[in-house]
Amino acid sequence: QVQLVESGGGLVQAGGSLRLSCAASGTIYSFNSMGWYRQAPGKQRELVATITGGSTTTYADSVKGRFTISRDNGKNTVTLQMNSLKPEDTAVYYCRYYSAGYQYWGQGTQVTVSS
Repeated sequence: QVQLVESGGGLVQAGGSLRLSCAASGTIYSFNSMGWYRQAPGKQRELVATITGGSTTTYADSVKGRFTISRDNGKNTVTLQMNSLKPEDTAVYYCRYYSAGYQYWGQGTQVTVSS
């Protein structure tokens, strides 16, 4: 079992920045991928960014150049730095842990970007 605790969401004006953090605890395997997904009202959950244990990253086209994902393997944390936020970034953001065919999700944190 893996538990994920997210923090850092909130309300920000367009053009502003927010930083999301996710801490994983429990049975953590070395070979894993962690990432952030988001779900806006009436829409499906979508990938935002992922990062492997070796720090290989993947970004959605809509956030490339604005968001940066990073991780601290020693602390089992993953961080999403979000800059130049747009109203369309408004969503609930979820942290995901994946390893050996298992995935776990955090409870989600709300990000609201006002225009």
